[in-house]
Amino acid sequence: MLQKKAVTALVLLSVLGPVQAGEKEELLKLRSTTESLIKQLVKQGILTEETAETMFKEAEAEAGKIASQARTAAALSNAASVGEPDDEEVRVSYIPDFIKDQIRDEIRAELREDVTGDVISKAKEEGWGLADALPEWTRKFKLSGDMRLRYEPVFYADSNTAPGPSFPNVQAINQLGGLTNAIARQEAFENTQTNNQRFRQRFRLGIEANIAEGLKAAVRLSTGNFRDPVSTNQTLGQTGDRYEFSVDRAYLQYDDVDSFGFNWLSLMGGRIKNPFFVGGGEFTGGSEMVWDPDLSFEGFAATYRYNLGLANGLGDDARMIYATAGAFPLQEAPFSHNDKWLFGGQLGMNWGFKNHDSLKFAVAYYDYKNIAARPNSTEPNTCDLNNRENTASMPEFMQGGNSLATICYEGTQSASTQIPQMLGLASDFNIINATLRYDMSLFDDVHLTFSGDYAKNIGFDSAKVAARRVLGAGEVDEQTTAWQVRADLGWLRVDKKGNWSTFVAYKRVERDAVLDAFTDSDFHLGGTNAKGWILGANYALLNNVWLTSRWLSADAITGPPFAVDVFQFDINTKF
Repeated sequence: MLQKKAVTALVLLSVLGPVQAGEKEELLKLRSTTESLIKQLVKQGILTEETAETMFKEAEAEAGKIASQARTAAALSNAASVGEPDDEEVRVSYIPDFIKDQIRDEIRAELREDVTGDVISKAKEEGWGLADALPEWTRKFKLSGDMRLRYEPVFYADSNTAPGPSFPNVQAINQLGGLTNAIARQEAFENTQTNNQRFRQRFRLGIEANIAEGLKAAVRLSTGNFRDPVSTNQTLGQTGDRYEFSVDRAYLQYDDVDSFGFNWLSLMGGRIKNPFFVGGGEFTGGSEMVWDPDLSFEGFAATYRYNLGLANGLGDDARMIYATAGAFPLQEAPFSHNDKWLFGGQLGMNWGFKNHDSLKFAVAYYDYKNIAARPNSTEPNTCDLNNRENTASMPEFMQGGNSLATICYEGTQSASTQIPQMLGLASDFNIINATLRYDMSLFDDVHLTFSGDYAKNIGFDSAKVAARRVLGAGEVDEQTTAWQVRADLGWLRVDKKGNWSTFVAYKRVERDAVLDAFTDSDFHLGGTNAKGWILGANYALLNNVWLTSRWLSADAITGPPFAVDVFQFDINTKF
C-alpha cells in the first residue's frame, strides 16, 4: 500500500508539469517532499534502495505514458473543435483550477493518511525515536493498580456456643487497655451466633520507578485498616467518612542478570512483597496457610538463583534452584533488647518438562524471636498502660486461635481474684514449612494444578506454654501442625475475556501451628484452630475484568463448637 501510494503521487505530480509557474512551483515542492520521504524510509529500513529506485523508474515511465496520452488527446480535441493548427501555432491543454485543486488535495490527503500512517505504525512496532519522544523522567515510571468490589455474607452454625471467654477478641481487649474495659464496651468476645453481611472494597495503586540499570523503587498505596496487616479491605457503611489510604509497600529492589538474560540475584529492602514461594500465582491461589496474600514484609530479603540448564521452549526460569533469606523486624521494644524479629530462609526448585508440565517445591524455616509474652516485671503484676516497657511483649495484632498468656492482671495476687488484662502469645514459633505445586498442561491452555502445604511449629514447649497461659495449669495438648491440599482446573490467568478456572481446597490449621496474626484472614474469619473446605471459581467477563466466588466452610478443631461459613462474590478489575 505504501509503495503504491508513493508511486501514484509521483506519477500525478509529474503529469501536472504544464501548468502556470506558481502552480508548478508548489507541485514541485510536494514532489520533492514525497521523494525525501521515500529516501527516509530507505534509511529507516522500511524500503530497500532497490525498491525505492524501482519506484522512481516506474513513476517516470508511467508519467511519460500519461503525458503522451494527454498530449495526443488534447491535440485530437483541439483539431475536432477548431481545425488543424497553423505550423507556428502552439496550443496548451487547459486544466481547470478546480480540477488542479482537487488533484492536489487528494494527493496530500492520501500521502498524509496512508504514507504517514504506515510510518507511524512501523515506528510503534520497532520503537523508533521513543528515547526522545517523552521527557526523560516520564519514561522511568510504571503505573499499575487494581480494584475489587465484594459482597460477603457470614453464616454461623446454630450449634455454636454463645459468646464468652472461650472466644476472646484479643485485638479489641489489648487496644482498649484490658479485659475489664473491653467487657464494659461489649467488645471482649467474638460473635459466634449472629449472621451478618457486608459490602467491601479494595483499591491498590502501585508506582515503580527505574533508578538505574537493575535498580527500581516501588510504592503501593492501598485501602484498609491501618492496624490490620493481613487485609486491605474497606468495609462500606462509614456514614460518608472518607476511606483510609495508606502506604502498603515501599521498597528498593535490585535484580542482576547474566549474559544470557537469567535473573540470578534479587535484593529487596523496605516494606516489601512476600519473598517466599507459597505454592500459587495471582489467579491459581496457592496456600494462605502460613502467609495471608495481603501481607507485606518489613525488612530485607535476598534471593539467589542457579540455572540448571534451559530446555528448548521451557522459558528462562523453567529449571533452577534458588535460596531466599530474609530478616524482618516485627516490633520494637522500648528500653530493652527484646525487639521482636522474624528470620526466614527457603530453599526451592523449579523443574519444567518438555510437555509444558512443571513442578515447584520449596522447604522453609521461619524463626520468630522474642514473640512469646513476658509478664509485667513490676510487683504486684498489675497493668500500667503508661509503662511501655512492661507491656512491650503485647502483640501489635492478633486474629485469634493461638494459646494465650497473661501479661498483667487486675486485682490481688490471689489466683481466685486476679483478672487477666493484657494478653499475648503463650508459645514460641519456629516453623518448618514445605510447599509443593505440580502443574499439568492439558489442552487449549487449560491446566490442572495440584498444590500442597505443610507446616510444623517445633518451637512449642508444652511446659512453658502451660506456665504462661491464661489461668493455665498442668500440661496442654500439642496442637502444632497445619496442612492444606488444593486443586485448580482452568486457565492459569483469568484476565482475558472468556477465561475461567475452578478450585477446591481442604485446610487444617491447629491452634499453635502458625502465627495467627499472619495467616489467612478469611477462613474461619481469620486465625488458627480451624479446619474445613474452600470452593471457588473465576470467570473473565472482559479483558482485565473477572468475577470470583468463594465458599469457605470452617469449624473449630478444639474447644467449644464454633462453625462459620463465609461466601464471597467479587468483581475484580486491574490496569
